[in-house]
Amino acid sequence: MEQIYLLALAIGAAAALYSSVGHGGASAYIALMALAGLAPDEIRPAALILNILVAGLGAIRYVRAKRFSWAVFWPLAITAIPASFLAGRIEIPEHLYRPLLAAALGAAAVRYLVWPQIDAIKPSAAPPKILALPAGAALGALAGLTGIGGGVYLSPLLVYAGWADAQRATGIASLFIVVNSIAGLAGRTASFAHLPPYLALLAAAAALGAIVGTTVSLKRLDKRGILRVLGAVLGIAAISLVA
Repeated sequence: MEQIYLLALAIGAAAALYSSVGHGGASAYIALMALAGLAPDEIRPAALILNILVAGLGAIRYVRAKRFSWAVFWPLAITAIPASFLAGRIEIPEHLYRPLLAAALGAAAVRYLVWPQIDAIKPSAAPPKILALPAGAALGALAGLTGIGGGVYLSPLLVYAGWADAQRATGIASLFIVVNSIAGLAGRTASFAHLPPYLALLAAAAALGAIVGTTVSLKRLDKRGILRVLGAVLGIAAISLVA
């Protein structure tokens, strides 16, 4: 029982960190539950449910705070949702994608931590549909395959493509994670039979962490701070993929 409480505390801390930059934290939850000895059949659906909860709470608060753009969100989400659902039904060997994904996230983490360049990162325009539609589909498919909501991949794209500033990217990524995670979970309905019996405790810890993380993000972190936290998040995700 003590191990379950420690897992809940760790998930709450991860939720606070991830939600402060608009992410749901599925990559961290997957790593933590694996370390705690949960079975793979329990981990993936539980992580997606926690992801939906944390990102959903964040999305509500970010949208209310006007850190969001429907014009950027919809062209990405409209193709991401079906792609995530279909990809969620596919099982692929982890050794084929985990090292490559970890390398990509690690490179993005270094970029954010070492060269945030806030003044140089200015949103220029909403994404052109010819780019946004395939980008959304690719991110949705990647999210469905990995069991992660996709925000960890979307945020760097939004900021460095000039489609959103760091603050709006948090809100857009939050809602993107919610719809992708729901779609991915819908593609794995059989997995509901394997949910851990103490999921409610983990969900409560994650919800509390999300409230703390979004509050800190909305009131205390400037744009440079957000990007550096995002760099830390990406680094954690990269490590968890190869751990």
